[in-house]
Amino acid sequence: MLLRQISKLMTAPVVAAVLLSGCVSAGRPELPPAAYVATQEQPGEEYVIGPLDQLNIFVWRNPELSAKVQVRPDGRITTPLISDMPAVGKTPAMLADDMKIALGEYIKDPIVSVIVDGFSGTFSQQVRIVGATAKPASIPYRANMTLLDAMIAVGGLSEYAAGNKARLIRYDRNTGRQREYQLRLSSLLKNGDSSANVKLQPGDVIIIPESMF
Repeated sequence: MLLRQISKLMTAPVVAAVLLSGCVSAGRPELPPAAYVATQEQPGEEYVIGPLDQLNIFVWRNPELSAKVQVRPDGRITTPLISDMPAVGKTPAMLADDMKIALGEYIKDPIVSVIVDGFSGTFSQQVRIVGATAKPASIPYRANMTLLDAMIAVGGLSEYAAGNKARLIRYDRNTGRQREYQLRLSSLLKNGDSSANVKLQPGDVIIIPESMF
């Protein structure tokens, strides 16, 4: 009888710990695994121009109106005959249409093309990695990007990183809320666990804490 009571007392903390760990996992779910290489490459969302992007603007048969410009931090550009044209938040095609309208006051039926040479993108199109990594950075999202791709871009984990305690913060456009997901970076980078590799989305933020030990 006494042994049975002792056994119950010893078992209770273990059960509590399991239940507690279950609650934590339920509060921060994991994303489904992604392949190291996409089985089928697909185009991403249409690119949106961001501050500091390099643009090549070509006006057909009017080389004097063509220009290579950088989007200013305030989100505008200046080209021959056009000053302070808003560029941030537009696709290259949208900006080309706006420039056609502006240049139409000076030349007849202008044909304008906008090509993005240097990509920075808006914050909503970047993936930001902060915390215990070799070089925290904001990197432009590209189609079919995975967690492994992002970690290679920032040089992997730092010496004291708690990789399996990392988390991903993602804005849910359907609900208008942020959601957090658990990441297993140590399992992915140190143990080669392919199930820990997940697909990323534009605007994702990856936070990597340091180990307490």
